[in-house]
Amino acid sequence: MNITEYLYNWSEVYKKDLTGNIMPFWLKYGLDKKHGGCYTCLSREGLLIDTTKSVWFQGRFAFICAYAYNNIEKKQEWLDASKQTIDFIEKHCFDSDGRMFFEVTKEGKPLRKRRYVFSESFAAIAMSEYAIASGDKNYARKALTLFKQILKFIETPGILQPKYDDSFQTKGHSITMILINTAARIREAIQDKVLDEQIEKSLNSINDFMHPNYKALLETVGVNGEFIDSIMGRTINPGHCIETAWFILEEAKYRNWDKNLVEKATTILDWSWEWGWDSKYGGISNFKDCKSFPSQDYAHDMKFWWPQTETIIATLYAYEATQDSKYIDMHKMISDYTYSHFPDKEYGEWYGYLHYDGSVSQSAKGNLFKGPFHIPRMMIKSHLICKELLAKQIT
Repeated sequence: MNITEYLYNWSEVYKKDLTGNIMPFWLKYGLDKKHGGCYTCLSREGLLIDTTKSVWFQGRFAFICAYAYNNIEKKQEWLDASKQTIDFIEKHCFDSDGRMFFEVTKEGKPLRKRRYVFSESFAAIAMSEYAIASGDKNYARKALTLFKQILKFIETPGILQPKYDDSFQTKGHSITMILINTAARIREAIQDKVLDEQIEKSLNSINDFMHPNYKALLETVGVNGEFIDSIMGRTINPGHCIETAWFILEEAKYRNWDKNLVEKATTILDWSWEWGWDSKYGGISNFKDCKSFPSQDYAHDMKFWWPQTETIIATLYAYEATQDSKYIDMHKMISDYTYSHFPDKEYGEWYGYLHYDGSVSQSAKGNLFKGPFHIPRMMIKSHLICKELLAKQIT
């Protein structure tokens, strides 16, 4: 394989697909020009099938628009879309206690609130990315303030409803990993010691989820990393783990390719690839049990869009960090699978949900959980990594 040619070709594919397919689809069908914000519940053709707005995706979409503006092309429509969505967030998506809703109506009336702080984390990265795009530092300060609020919500007993009874103490991988990326994205716009401190805390906490005897990063452990021998405690989410791997690699790069972080990240990636890759049909599966018992989740063997996109990023990052050609081989495997199964060549954008054999499960382009985030983020990030790798090869 000619790696230079390979990286160049993929770099062009990512950029062309982003600018000619993904972004136009969501700006045409998802952007709500009347009420502000964006819709994500769209049919295969782009028809609106539910006007409920996911608050997660208000932040995610605003981030993507600004991220594309900052790294791909200075398109005014992207910057404008980011701003109007942030305006919708600030006007409609915060409750009186400072926490955010999970769903709102098209006009912004609250529908549901959940025990998570993911709405807040996505709103924070949207504000920080928009601050970089617009030059308005006020949004960076807002992002930092919101991040400190997130930590307060997490650390103050009684603010967030516990997942389990007080007699059963656990900690989850999700919040640990998301705080790495959230803090890192905000740090691009504004410096504060709380960001670095939280990244370090999360990086250390990741160790508790890594169980070498199973060669697995688990989703739920005891408060000190204890193995919980139950269906819940044995669950591996390969895509989630692989996403964590590239978050750690990004931090390793920030630290001049810190060797310990590179080793931790590639270990997680290698383990999770072995658990997740479907050697018969291809693609990354959803859930596994670390003792190889049957998974409880009904979608355990399905192929969702986002684990594939996270794996594309992670394998490129791992190659950049190590120059080990096995990661290029892995990138080719996941990319060939993903691009031969998920893109909708007739109506644009990508399918989100495939059966285990790669056939389409349902054709909607979005819902409250799928929308303009993982796919465009992958295209932007992977385009940038390819460019960096090519620049190194040229020099």
